[in-house]
Amino acid sequence: MRHDRFHGRFESKGRGCEAPGCDESGEFRAPGSRGSSFDGPGEWRWFCLEHVRAFNAGYDFFDGMSADEILDAQSPVFGWRNQSRVYSGMGGDGPRWADFDDPLDAISARAKNIRGDRERQWQQDAEARQRGLDAVDRRALDELGLGYDADRPALRRRYSELVRRYHPDRNGGDRTHEARLQRVVDAYQHLRKARRFA
Repeated sequence: MRHDRFHGRFESKGRGCEAPGCDESGEFRAPGSRGSSFDGPGEWRWFCLEHVRAFNAGYDFFDGMSADEILDAQSPVFGWRNQSRVYSGMGGDGPRWADFDDPLDAISARAKNIRGDRERQWQQDAEARQRGLDAVDRRALDELGLGYDADRPALRRRYSELVRRYHPDRNGGDRTHEARLQRVVDAYQHLRKARRFA
């Protein structure tokens, strides 16, 4: 389907105009019975140029709304309190639209939250550099669930604990954790040879 943006025309062979008794091609879309939502773009009706103009002339966006709903829909911040994917995926730490009366306050809170995450990451990076840990060391420590201040005995204890947890011999032959076990072994093998734990 090719879209001619200037004319609003969608060229498609075989689709006819949905106006009763019209034999022209349906190249112009109009809102259908189901509008756009989180489920998808909604449904469209397809008309020829003459009938889409007639449809548009009689289309009423506010049809079926109460006076209060119409007033809300005309507001410049209409719909801002709806939970969006950006906010719904932030877990318990992030701001929620419903917590704010003003959309700018919500945006500001989200920016502060992002800045706080970055500052925590910078602090962790600085601590890692101070302790002589490179990126591979840090990934290995994260894999084992150890802090950057871990010493050799802590490394050995944690490795033993994780091997006991994930090894198939300890889980009745269950091999679903083999990939995790291999990552644990690789991380330990790297760290035990690392300068920090030598």
